Amino acid sequence: MENAYLSQGVEVDKGENARLSSLIGAMAISDLVKTTLGPKGMDKILQSIDPNDQSISVTNDGATILSKIPLDNAAAKVLVDMAKVQDKEVGDGTTSVAVFCGELLREAETMLMQARIHPQTICAGWRLATKVARETLDSMATNTITDDDLMNIAQTTLSSKLVNAEKEHFAKLCVSAVKRLGGSGNLDHIQIIKLPGGSLRSSYLEEGFLLEKSIGVGQPKRLEKCNILLGNTSMDTDKIKIYGSRVQVDSLNKVAEIEQAEKLKMKRKVDKIIGHGCNVFINRQLIYNYPESLFAQQGIMAIEHADFDGIERLAAVTGGEVASTFENPEKVQLGYCEVLEEVIIGETRVLRFGGCKSGAACTIVLRGSSNHVVDEAERSVHDALCILAATLKHPRRIYGGGCTEVAMAQAIDKAAMETTGKKALAMSAYAKALLQLPMTVADNGGYDAAELITQLRAAHAAGNNSCGLDMDQGIVGNMEELGIMESYKSKLQVVTSASEAAEMLLRVDDIIKSAPRRREEMI
Repeated sequence: MENAYLSQGVEVDKGENARLSSLIGAMAISDLVKTTLGPKGMDKILQSIDPNDQSISVTNDGATILSKIPLDNAAAKVLVDMAKVQDKEVGDGTTSVAVFCGELLREAETMLMQARIHPQTICAGWRLATKVARETLDSMATNTITDDDLMNIAQTTLSSKLVNAEKEHFAKLCVSAVKRLGGSGNLDHIQIIKLPGGSLRSSYLEEGFLLEKSIGVGQPKRLEKCNILLGNTSMDTDKIKIYGSRVQVDSLNKVAEIEQAEKLKMKRKVDKIIGHGCNVFINRQLIYNYPESLFAQQGIMAIEHADFDGIERLAAVTGGEVASTFENPEKVQLGYCEVLEEVIIGETRVLRFGGCKSGAACTIVLRGSSNHVVDEAERSVHDALCILAATLKHPRRIYGGGCTEVAMAQAIDKAAMETTGKKALAMSAYAKALLQLPMTVADNGGYDAAELITQLRAAHAAGNNSCGLDMDQGIVGNMEELGIMESYKSKLQVVTSASEAAEMLLRVDDIIKSAPRRREEMI
Protein backbone atom coordinates (compact mmCIF):
# COMPACT_ATOMS: atom_id res chain seq x y z
CA MET A 1 0.00 0.00 0.00
CA GLU A 2 2.79 2.44 0.89
CA ASN A 3 4.40 2.00 -2.53
CA ALA A 4 1.54 4.00 -4.04
CA TYR A 5 2.61 7.24 -2.37
CA LEU A 6 6.31 6.74 -1.50
CA SER A 7 8.99 8.16 -3.77
CA GLN A 8 11.30 5.97 -5.77
CA GLY A 9 14.23 4.65 -3.71
CA VAL A 10 12.27 4.37 -0.45
CA GLU A 11 12.11 0.93 1.18
CA VAL A 12 9.93 -0.07 4.13
CA ASP A 13 10.44 -3.18 6.26
CA LYS A 14 7.41 -3.85 8.40
CA GLY A 15 6.38 -5.96 11.39
CA GLU A 16 8.37 -9.07 12.10
CA ASN A 17 10.81 -8.48 9.24
CA ALA A 18 11.80 -5.09 10.68
CA ARG A 19 12.01 -6.43 14.21
CA LEU A 20 14.09 -9.44 13.20
CA SER A 21 16.44 -7.21 11.19
CA SER A 22 17.04 -5.10 14.30
CA LEU A 23 17.48 -8.09 16.60
CA ILE A 24 19.84 -9.97 14.29
CA GLY A 25 22.02 -6.88 13.65
CA ALA A 26 22.40 -6.17 17.36
CA MET A 27 23.09 -9.82 18.20
CA ALA A 28 25.76 -10.00 15.47
CA ILE A 29 27.60 -7.02 17.01
CA SER A 30 27.29 -8.58 20.45
CA ASP A 31 28.72 -11.88 19.22
CA LEU A 32 31.58 -10.04 17.54
CA VAL A 33 32.97 -8.67 20.81
CA LYS A 34 31.80 -11.49 23.10
CA THR A 35 35.09 -13.40 22.87
CA THR A 36 37.03 -10.38 24.23
CA LEU A 37 35.12 -10.35 27.55
CA GLY A 38 36.87 -11.20 30.81
CA PRO A 39 40.45 -11.64 31.99
CA LYS A 40 41.06 -14.44 29.49
CA GLY A 41 39.30 -12.83 26.54
CA MET A 42 40.95 -12.86 23.12
CA ASP A 43 42.24 -9.91 21.09
CA LYS A 44 41.18 -8.69 17.66
CA ILE A 45 43.39 -7.43 14.84
CA LEU A 46 41.87 -4.37 13.17
CA GLN A 47 43.29 -3.90 9.69
CA SER A 48 42.54 -0.92 7.49
CA ILE A 49 41.51 -1.69 3.89
CA ASP A 50 42.29 1.83 2.71
CA PRO A 51 45.06 1.53 0.05
CA ASN A 52 46.62 4.72 1.48
CA ASP A 53 46.49 3.46 5.07
CA GLN A 54 47.53 -0.13 5.74
CA SER A 55 47.84 0.33 9.50
CA ILE A 56 46.77 -2.36 11.96
CA SER A 57 46.00 -2.36 15.65
CA VAL A 58 45.66 -5.22 18.13
CA THR A 59 43.11 -4.69 20.90
CA ASN A 60 40.36 -6.24 22.99
CA ASP A 61 38.76 -2.92 23.92
CA GLY A 62 35.10 -3.09 22.95
CA ALA A 63 34.69 0.61 22.15
CA THR A 64 37.80 0.61 19.92
CA ILE A 65 36.67 -2.49 18.01
CA LEU A 66 33.13 -1.26 17.45
CA SER A 67 34.17 2.27 16.46
CA LYS A 68 36.42 0.93 13.68
CA ILE A 69 33.73 -1.20 11.99
CA PRO A 70 31.66 0.31 9.15
CA LEU A 71 28.04 -0.75 9.68
CA ASP A 72 24.89 -0.78 7.56
CA ASN A 73 22.44 -2.11 10.16
CA ALA A 74 20.56 0.54 12.16
CA ALA A 75 20.31 -1.55 15.35
CA ALA A 76 24.02 -2.37 15.21
CA LYS A 77 24.78 1.37 15.09
CA VAL A 78 22.69 1.85 18.25
CA LEU A 79 24.91 -0.69 20.05
CA VAL A 80 28.05 1.05 18.82
CA ASP A 81 26.79 4.43 20.05
CA MET A 82 25.90 2.87 23.40
CA ALA A 83 29.43 1.47 23.77
CA LYS A 84 30.89 4.90 22.95
CA VAL A 85 28.72 6.55 25.62
CA GLN A 86 29.81 3.90 28.15
CA ASP A 87 33.44 4.63 27.27
CA LYS A 88 32.87 8.38 27.64
CA GLU A 89 30.96 8.09 30.93
CA VAL A 90 33.11 5.61 32.87
CA GLY A 91 35.84 4.42 30.49
CA ASP A 92 35.27 0.69 31.03
CA GLY A 93 32.51 -1.88 30.57
CA THR A 94 32.10 -1.23 26.84
CA THR A 95 32.21 -4.94 25.96
CA SER A 96 29.90 -5.87 28.85
CA VAL A 97 27.22 -3.39 27.80
CA ALA A 98 27.24 -4.63 24.19
CA VAL A 99 27.14 -8.31 25.21
CA PHE A 100 24.36 -7.77 27.76
CA CYS A 101 22.21 -5.82 25.28
CA GLY A 102 22.72 -8.55 22.68
CA GLU A 103 21.70 -11.27 25.14
CA LEU A 104 18.57 -9.33 26.12
CA LEU A 105 17.55 -9.13 22.47
CA ARG A 106 18.32 -12.84 21.98
CA GLU A 107 15.92 -13.67 24.79
CA ALA A 108 13.38 -11.26 23.30
CA GLU A 109 13.56 -13.05 19.96
CA THR A 110 12.62 -16.32 21.66
CA MET A 111 9.68 -14.73 23.45
CA LEU A 112 8.47 -12.99 20.28
CA MET A 113 8.77 -15.95 17.92
CA GLN A 114 7.85 -18.87 20.20
CA ALA A 115 5.78 -17.54 23.09
CA ARG A 116 4.17 -14.80 20.91
CA ILE A 117 4.46 -12.22 23.69
CA HIS A 118 3.81 -8.63 22.65
CA PRO A 119 6.89 -6.32 22.64
CA GLN A 120 5.21 -3.87 25.01
CA THR A 121 4.64 -6.66 27.54
CA ILE A 122 8.30 -7.67 27.29
CA CYS A 123 9.38 -4.03 27.80
CA ALA A 124 7.14 -3.73 30.87
CA GLY A 125 8.70 -6.87 32.36
CA TRP A 126 12.20 -5.59 31.62
CA ARG A 127 11.48 -2.30 33.36
CA LEU A 128 10.42 -4.18 36.50
CA ALA A 129 13.53 -6.37 36.27
CA THR A 130 15.79 -3.32 35.83
CA LYS A 131 14.32 -1.75 38.94
CA VAL A 132 15.00 -4.91 40.97
CA ALA A 133 18.53 -5.16 39.51
CA ARG A 134 19.35 -1.58 40.48
CA GLU A 135 18.03 -2.07 44.00
CA THR A 136 20.09 -5.25 44.40
CA LEU A 137 23.20 -3.54 43.03
CA ASP A 138 22.65 -0.63 45.40
CA SER A 139 22.35 -2.95 48.41
CA MET A 140 25.60 -4.77 47.51
CA ALA A 141 27.70 -1.59 47.09
CA THR A 142 29.80 -0.13 49.86
CA ASN A 143 29.51 3.57 50.74
CA THR A 144 33.23 4.20 51.21
CA ILE A 145 36.39 3.64 49.20
CA THR A 146 39.86 2.91 50.58
CA ASP A 147 43.22 3.04 48.83
CA ASP A 148 43.27 -0.77 48.74
CA ASP A 149 39.87 -0.72 47.04
CA LEU A 150 41.24 1.62 44.36
CA MET A 151 44.18 -0.73 43.77
CA ASN A 152 41.85 -3.72 43.50
CA ILE A 153 39.50 -1.90 41.11
CA ALA A 154 42.44 -0.85 38.91
CA GLN A 155 43.86 -4.38 38.87
CA THR A 156 40.45 -5.86 38.02
CA THR A 157 40.09 -3.43 35.13
CA LEU A 158 43.62 -4.13 33.85
CA SER A 159 43.30 -7.91 34.23
CA SER A 160 41.40 -8.13 30.93
CA LYS A 161 43.96 -6.01 29.07
CA LEU A 162 47.29 -6.60 27.38
CA VAL A 163 49.10 -5.38 30.51
CA ASN A 164 47.61 -8.21 32.61
CA ALA A 165 51.06 -9.67 33.35
CA GLU A 166 52.12 -6.31 34.88
CA LYS A 167 48.73 -5.25 36.23
CA GLU A 168 49.99 -4.58 39.76
CA HIS A 169 52.70 -2.24 38.43
CA PHE A 170 50.30 -0.35 36.17
CA ALA A 171 47.61 -0.23 38.87
CA LYS A 172 50.08 1.58 41.17
CA LEU A 173 50.89 4.06 38.40
CA CYS A 174 47.21 4.78 37.70
CA VAL A 175 46.19 5.07 41.36
CA SER A 176 49.12 7.39 42.13
CA ALA A 177 48.28 9.58 39.13
CA VAL A 178 44.55 9.83 39.93
CA LYS A 179 45.14 10.53 43.63
CA ARG A 180 47.30 13.53 42.64
CA LEU A 181 44.18 15.10 41.11
CA GLY A 182 42.76 15.62 44.57
CA GLY A 183 39.29 14.45 43.61
CA SER A 184 38.90 16.89 40.70
CA GLY A 185 38.71 14.07 38.15
CA ASN A 186 40.30 16.29 35.48
CA LEU A 187 42.33 13.77 33.50
CA ASP A 188 43.79 16.58 31.34
CA HIS A 189 46.39 17.00 34.10
CA ILE A 190 47.64 13.46 33.42
CA GLN A 191 49.73 13.23 30.28
CA ILE A 192 50.39 9.85 28.63
CA ILE A 193 53.51 9.60 26.48
CA LYS A 194 54.23 6.54 24.32
CA LEU A 195 57.90 5.73 23.74
CA PRO A 196 58.48 2.34 22.04
CA GLY A 197 61.46 0.47 23.41
CA GLY A 198 62.22 -1.49 26.55
CA SER A 199 59.46 -3.52 28.17
CA LEU A 200 56.05 -2.79 29.68
CA ARG A 201 57.66 -3.06 33.11
CA SER A 202 59.86 -0.06 32.21
CA SER A 203 56.82 2.25 32.20
CA TYR A 204 56.83 4.78 35.03
CA LEU A 205 55.12 7.83 36.51
CA GLU A 206 56.94 11.16 36.15
CA GLU A 207 55.97 13.83 38.68
CA GLY A 208 55.72 16.72 36.29
CA PHE A 209 54.63 17.41 32.74
CA LEU A 210 56.55 16.01 29.76
CA LEU A 211 56.35 17.50 26.28
CA GLU A 212 57.75 15.74 23.22
CA LYS A 213 59.31 18.87 21.70
CA SER A 214 62.79 20.37 21.37
CA ILE A 215 64.33 23.65 22.44
CA GLY A 216 65.45 26.20 19.84
CA VAL A 217 69.07 26.40 18.66
CA GLY A 218 71.43 28.36 20.93
CA GLN A 219 68.88 28.68 23.73
CA PRO A 220 69.28 27.56 27.36
CA LYS A 221 68.59 23.85 27.96
CA ARG A 222 67.57 24.31 31.59
CA LEU A 223 65.77 27.13 33.38
CA GLU A 224 64.52 27.61 36.92
CA LYS A 225 61.58 29.71 38.13
CA CYS A 226 60.06 29.79 34.68
CA ASN A 227 57.46 32.38 33.69
CA ILE A 228 55.81 30.80 30.67
CA LEU A 229 53.97 32.67 27.93
CA LEU A 230 51.73 30.35 25.91
CA GLY A 231 50.98 31.60 22.41
CA ASN A 232 48.97 30.65 19.36
CA THR A 233 50.32 33.05 16.77
CA SER A 234 52.02 33.06 13.39
CA MET A 235 55.76 33.69 13.73
CA ASP A 236 56.68 33.80 10.03
CA THR A 237 57.12 37.04 8.11
CA ASP A 238 53.95 38.52 6.65
CA LYS A 239 54.32 37.44 3.04
CA ILE A 240 51.75 38.29 0.38
CA LYS A 241 49.36 35.36 0.45
CA ILE A 242 46.96 36.34 -2.35
CA TYR A 243 46.99 33.52 -4.90
CA GLY A 244 48.57 34.56 -8.20
CA SER A 245 49.88 37.92 -6.96
CA ARG A 246 53.30 39.23 -8.02
CA VAL A 247 55.53 42.04 -6.75
CA GLN A 248 57.65 43.80 -9.36
CA VAL A 249 60.80 45.69 -8.39
CA ASP A 250 63.37 47.50 -10.50
CA SER A 251 66.43 46.54 -8.43
CA LEU A 252 67.73 44.06 -5.87
CA ASN A 253 67.87 46.88 -3.34
CA LYS A 254 64.08 46.99 -3.36
CA VAL A 255 63.96 43.26 -2.54
CA ALA A 256 66.36 43.87 0.34
CA GLU A 257 64.13 46.69 1.58
CA ILE A 258 61.06 44.41 1.55
CA GLU A 259 62.96 41.71 3.46
CA GLN A 260 64.21 44.27 5.95
CA ALA A 261 60.68 45.59 6.50
CA GLU A 262 59.44 42.05 7.11
CA LYS A 263 62.25 41.44 9.61
CA LEU A 264 61.53 44.70 11.38
CA LYS A 265 57.85 43.79 11.70
CA MET A 266 58.74 40.39 13.15
CA LYS A 267 61.25 41.99 15.55
CA ARG A 268 58.49 44.26 16.88
CA LYS A 269 56.34 41.19 17.53
CA VAL A 270 59.19 39.42 19.34
CA ASP A 271 59.83 42.56 21.42
CA LYS A 272 56.16 42.62 22.46
CA ILE A 273 56.42 38.95 23.53
CA ILE A 274 59.59 39.66 25.52
CA GLY A 275 57.84 42.64 27.10
CA HIS A 276 55.49 40.25 28.93
CA GLY A 277 58.35 39.41 31.32
CA CYS A 278 58.55 35.75 30.34
CA ASN A 279 61.67 33.64 30.12
CA VAL A 280 59.93 30.77 28.26
CA PHE A 281 57.76 31.17 25.14
CA ILE A 282 55.79 28.18 23.87
CA ASN A 283 53.92 28.59 20.60
CA ARG A 284 51.32 26.30 19.09
CA GLN A 285 52.58 27.23 15.61
CA LEU A 286 56.06 27.23 14.14
CA ILE A 287 58.79 29.66 15.21
CA TYR A 288 61.12 30.38 12.32
CA ASN A 289 64.88 30.98 12.32
CA TYR A 290 64.93 34.77 12.69
CA PRO A 291 62.54 34.99 15.69
CA GLU A 292 64.33 32.02 17.23
CA SER A 293 67.66 33.84 17.02
CA LEU A 294 66.11 36.94 18.62
CA PHE A 295 64.83 34.87 21.55
CA ALA A 296 68.26 33.22 21.91
CA GLN A 297 69.95 36.64 22.13
CA GLN A 298 67.70 37.52 25.09
CA GLY A 299 68.29 34.15 26.82
CA ILE A 300 64.65 33.14 26.38
CA MET A 301 63.76 29.52 25.78
CA ALA A 302 61.43 29.20 22.76
CA ILE A 303 59.53 25.99 22.00
CA GLU A 304 57.61 25.68 18.75
CA HIS A 305 54.76 23.59 17.35
CA ALA A 306 53.22 22.49 20.65
CA ASP A 307 50.04 21.16 19.04
CA PHE A 308 46.53 22.03 20.22
CA ASP A 309 46.37 19.18 22.75
CA GLY A 310 49.80 20.03 24.14
CA ILE A 311 49.17 23.77 24.49
CA GLU A 312 45.79 23.22 26.17
CA ARG A 313 47.28 20.77 28.67
CA LEU A 314 50.12 23.17 29.38
CA ALA A 315 47.63 25.96 30.07
CA ALA A 316 45.82 23.67 32.52
CA VAL A 317 48.90 22.50 34.43
CA THR A 318 50.92 25.75 34.48
CA GLY A 319 47.99 28.03 35.19
CA GLY A 320 48.62 30.19 32.12
CA GLU A 321 46.42 31.48 29.33
CA VAL A 322 46.91 30.97 25.59
CA ALA A 323 47.45 34.39 23.97
CA SER A 324 47.06 35.26 20.29
CA THR A 325 47.81 38.99 20.51
CA PHE A 326 50.42 40.71 22.65
CA GLU A 327 49.31 44.33 22.83
CA ASN A 328 48.22 44.25 26.51
CA PRO A 329 50.74 42.33 28.68
CA GLU A 330 48.83 43.17 31.89
CA LYS A 331 45.82 41.19 30.68
CA VAL A 332 47.76 38.00 29.93
CA GLN A 333 48.15 35.35 32.65
CA LEU A 334 51.58 33.72 32.53
CA GLY A 335 52.10 30.09 33.45
CA TYR A 336 54.69 29.03 36.02
CA CYS A 337 56.86 26.04 36.86
CA GLU A 338 59.88 25.62 39.11
CA VAL A 339 62.16 24.01 36.53
CA LEU A 340 62.11 23.34 32.79
CA GLU A 341 64.79 21.06 31.41
CA GLU A 342 65.52 18.69 28.56
CA VAL A 343 65.78 15.02 29.57
CA ILE A 344 66.42 11.83 27.60
CA ILE A 345 64.15 8.77 27.89
CA GLY A 346 65.55 5.85 25.94
CA GLU A 347 66.71 7.62 22.79
CA THR A 348 64.05 10.33 22.83
CA ARG A 349 64.60 13.88 24.04
CA VAL A 350 61.64 15.41 25.89
CA LEU A 351 61.02 18.54 27.94
CA ARG A 352 60.20 18.15 31.62
CA PHE A 353 58.14 20.79 33.45
CA GLY A 354 58.72 20.30 37.19
CA GLY A 355 56.96 22.01 40.07
CA CYS A 356 54.00 23.17 37.97
CA LYS A 357 51.45 25.59 39.36
CA SER A 358 48.96 22.74 39.31
CA GLY A 359 50.54 20.19 41.65
CA ALA A 360 48.30 17.53 40.12
CA ALA A 361 50.30 17.51 36.89
CA CYS A 362 52.05 14.23 36.13
CA THR A 363 52.99 12.10 33.14
CA ILE A 364 52.75 8.36 32.63
CA VAL A 365 55.57 7.23 30.32
CA LEU A 366 54.65 4.00 28.52
CA ARG A 367 57.37 1.71 27.16
CA GLY A 368 56.91 -1.46 25.14
CA SER A 369 58.47 -3.69 22.54
CA SER A 370 56.54 -2.20 19.59
CA ASN A 371 54.15 0.57 18.60
CA HIS A 372 51.20 -1.84 18.73
CA VAL A 373 52.03 -2.90 22.27
CA VAL A 374 52.41 0.71 23.42
CA ASP A 375 49.15 1.74 21.72
CA GLU A 376 47.21 -1.03 23.47
CA ALA A 377 48.92 -0.18 26.77
CA GLU A 378 47.73 3.41 26.34
CA ARG A 379 44.13 2.23 25.84
CA SER A 380 44.42 0.02 28.93
CA VAL A 381 45.81 2.82 31.09
CA HIS A 382 43.17 5.24 29.80
CA ASP A 383 40.40 2.81 30.84
CA ALA A 384 41.94 2.39 34.28
CA LEU A 385 42.35 6.14 34.80
CA CYS A 386 38.73 6.80 33.73
CA ILE A 387 37.30 4.10 36.00
CA LEU A 388 39.35 5.34 38.97
CA ALA A 389 38.25 8.94 38.36
CA ALA A 390 34.61 7.78 38.17
CA THR A 391 35.05 5.76 41.37
CA LEU A 392 36.44 8.74 43.27
CA LYS A 393 33.53 10.84 42.01
CA HIS A 394 31.04 8.14 43.07
CA PRO A 395 32.92 6.41 45.93
CA ARG A 396 31.18 3.04 45.93
CA ARG A 397 32.45 -0.37 44.90
CA ILE A 398 31.06 -3.87 44.35
CA TYR A 399 32.52 -7.35 43.95
CA GLY A 400 33.48 -8.57 40.48
CA GLY A 401 33.84 -12.01 38.96
CA GLY A 402 30.13 -12.33 38.11
CA CYS A 403 29.15 -11.92 41.78
CA THR A 404 26.71 -9.04 41.23
CA GLU A 405 25.25 -10.51 38.03
CA VAL A 406 24.26 -13.73 39.83
CA ALA A 407 22.88 -11.79 42.82
CA MET A 408 20.80 -9.56 40.52
CA ALA A 409 19.56 -12.56 38.53
CA GLN A 410 18.44 -14.40 41.67
CA ALA A 411 16.68 -11.30 43.00
CA ILE A 412 14.87 -10.87 39.67
CA ASP A 413 13.85 -14.56 39.60
CA LYS A 414 12.42 -14.19 43.08
CA ALA A 415 10.49 -11.06 42.06
CA ALA A 416 9.24 -12.82 38.91
CA MET A 417 7.68 -15.57 41.04
CA GLU A 418 5.64 -12.88 42.79
CA THR A 419 4.60 -11.18 39.52
CA THR A 420 1.45 -12.17 37.64
CA GLY A 421 0.99 -12.28 33.89
CA LYS A 422 3.43 -12.59 31.02
CA LYS A 423 5.63 -9.87 32.45
CA ALA A 424 7.02 -12.56 34.76
CA LEU A 425 8.36 -14.41 31.69
CA ALA A 426 10.11 -11.25 30.52
CA MET A 427 11.66 -10.80 33.97
CA SER A 428 12.95 -14.38 33.94
CA ALA A 429 14.43 -13.77 30.49
CA TYR A 430 16.16 -10.66 31.82
CA ALA A 431 17.71 -12.72 34.64
CA LYS A 432 18.85 -15.34 32.12
CA ALA A 433 20.52 -12.63 30.01
CA LEU A 434 22.36 -11.34 33.10
CA LEU A 435 23.76 -14.81 33.77
CA GLN A 436 25.20 -14.88 30.25
CA LEU A 437 27.86 -12.34 31.31
CA PRO A 438 29.67 -14.60 33.84
CA MET A 439 28.95 -17.59 31.59
CA THR A 440 30.73 -15.87 28.68
CA VAL A 441 33.67 -14.98 30.94
CA ALA A 442 33.99 -18.65 31.96
CA ASP A 443 33.67 -19.81 28.34
CA ASN A 444 36.43 -17.46 27.22
CA GLY A 445 38.67 -18.92 29.91
CA GLY A 446 38.19 -22.44 28.54
CA TYR A 447 36.25 -23.67 31.59
CA ASP A 448 32.96 -25.54 31.89
CA ALA A 449 30.66 -22.51 32.06
CA ALA A 450 27.47 -24.41 32.94
CA GLU A 451 29.17 -26.20 35.85
CA LEU A 452 30.75 -23.04 37.25
CA ILE A 453 27.57 -20.95 37.01
CA THR A 454 25.46 -23.60 38.75
CA GLN A 455 28.04 -23.79 41.55
CA LEU A 456 28.06 -19.99 41.80
CA ARG A 457 24.26 -19.81 41.99
CA ALA A 458 24.25 -22.49 44.68
CA ALA A 459 26.84 -20.54 46.69
CA HIS A 460 24.71 -17.38 46.52
CA ALA A 461 21.59 -19.34 47.44
CA ALA A 462 23.47 -20.58 50.53
CA GLY A 463 24.11 -16.96 51.57
CA ASN A 464 27.69 -16.55 50.30
CA ASN A 465 27.04 -13.22 48.62
CA SER A 466 30.70 -12.42 48.01
CA CYS A 467 31.35 -15.48 45.82
CA GLY A 468 32.38 -15.09 42.19
CA LEU A 469 34.49 -16.71 39.50
CA ASP A 470 38.21 -17.19 40.19
CA MET A 471 39.48 -17.25 36.60
CA ASP A 472 43.04 -18.14 37.61
CA GLN A 473 41.98 -21.42 39.17
CA GLY A 474 38.73 -22.02 37.29
CA ILE A 475 36.70 -22.36 40.51
CA VAL A 476 34.20 -20.40 42.57
CA GLY A 477 36.10 -18.18 45.00
CA ASN A 478 35.62 -15.40 47.55
CA MET A 479 35.92 -12.07 45.75
CA GLU A 480 36.72 -10.16 48.94
CA GLU A 481 39.70 -12.40 49.69
CA LEU A 482 40.88 -12.34 46.07
CA GLY A 483 40.52 -8.54 45.85
CA ILE A 484 38.38 -8.68 42.69
CA MET A 485 36.33 -5.49 42.80
CA GLU A 486 34.59 -3.22 40.31
CA SER A 487 33.23 0.30 40.26
CA TYR A 488 29.56 0.62 41.23
CA LYS A 489 29.13 3.42 38.68
CA SER A 490 30.43 1.26 35.83
CA LYS A 491 28.15 -1.69 36.58
CA LEU A 492 25.13 0.56 37.06
CA GLN A 493 25.82 2.20 33.70
CA VAL A 494 26.04 -1.23 32.01
CA VAL A 495 22.68 -2.38 33.39
CA THR A 496 20.89 0.89 32.69
CA SER A 497 22.27 1.55 29.21
CA ALA A 498 21.81 -2.00 27.93
CA SER A 499 18.24 -2.17 29.23
CA GLU A 500 17.25 1.16 27.67
CA ALA A 501 18.87 0.35 24.31
CA ALA A 502 17.31 -3.14 24.16
CA GLU A 503 13.86 -1.73 24.97
CA MET A 504 14.22 0.96 22.30
CA LEU A 505 15.15 -1.60 19.63
CA LEU A 506 12.39 -3.97 20.67
CA ARG A 507 9.75 -1.26 20.20
CA VAL A 508 10.65 -0.89 16.49
CA ASP A 509 8.05 -2.22 14.05
CA ASP A 510 9.03 -0.40 10.82
CA ILE A 511 12.40 0.39 9.25
CA ILE A 512 12.17 3.07 6.56
CA LYS A 513 15.15 3.48 4.26
CA SER A 514 15.13 6.55 2.04
CA ALA A 515 17.60 8.15 -0.34
CA PRO A 516 18.41 11.87 0.04
CA ARG A 517 15.93 14.12 -1.70
CA ARG A 518 16.99 15.31 -5.14
CA ARG A 519 17.61 19.02 -5.61
CA GLU A 520 14.78 19.39 -8.12
CA GLU A 521 12.32 17.91 -5.58
CA MET A 522 13.22 20.62 -3.04
CA ILE A 523 12.39 23.48 -5.44
